[in-house]
Amino acid sequence: MALLDVHEVTVRFGGIVALSDLSFQIEQGEICGLIGPNGAGKTTMFNVVSRIYQPTAGRVTFDGRDLLAVPAHKIATLGIARTFQNLALWPGMTVLQNVMVGSHTASRQNFVTAPLRIGTRREERRLATRAYEILEDLDLAPVAFRPAAGLPFGTLKRIELARALATSPKLLMLDEPASGLTHSEVDELAQLVQRLRDRYHLTVLLVEHHMAMVMGISDKVVVMDFGRKIAEGVPSVVSRDPKVIEAYLGGAA
Repeated sequence: MALLDVHEVTVRFGGIVALSDLSFQIEQGEICGLIGPNGAGKTTMFNVVSRIYQPTAGRVTFDGRDLLAVPAHKIATLGIARTFQNLALWPGMTVLQNVMVGSHTASRQNFVTAPLRIGTRREERRLATRAYEILEDLDLAPVAFRPAAGLPFGTLKRIELARALATSPKLLMLDEPASGLTHSEVDELAQLVQRLRDRYHLTVLLVEHHMAMVMGISDKVVVMDFGRKIAEGVPSVVSRDPKVIEAYLGGAA
């Protein structure tokens, strides 16, 4: 059984069709690249899986469960985490505190113990230890106790990735993780994604315009254009598909 099964998903905004009968599957442990020109519907697909958007038609199954029946605030507890194109960190908080925010789904506190401060310090130490271990994995331990404000952009990107990992996800969704990075940082990110996939036993859904990175690390690639899937397969085959070439270059090569 596929970990994520997207079946004939359609999303309409008034008269605009953002997704049209989109179907694809991701097996556990795969890195799947979701690519396409601007406006192809990639982020809309991310927002459907994140339960930000409710599709007009179709179904989405995650780990055998009907994802569309799950409220948005329960998504993280199922094992789905994502990053965003625009950074959403708290600049006045330390790097460690930002990552600890992602650990709330693993907290043992509840509506009774939290107000009464029962076991709060012990729980905070546990979550801080977990967050620091993730920062070490991402070579961010040296900045763990610094405020996020003022850190280099590439570092901020890794902090957001660390925060997503703190939710202990099964599926990690990365939305344009290489945007704004230098060539050397993109190469480091590609290696990091593969290493984290193996270390944390992740399945990765990757939206990215940096084609060399996508083709270099993806086990398979799904190509979208105007809300529809136009190709799917291993990178070496998809990159030679005439429909893909036309979508990106405006004419068959």
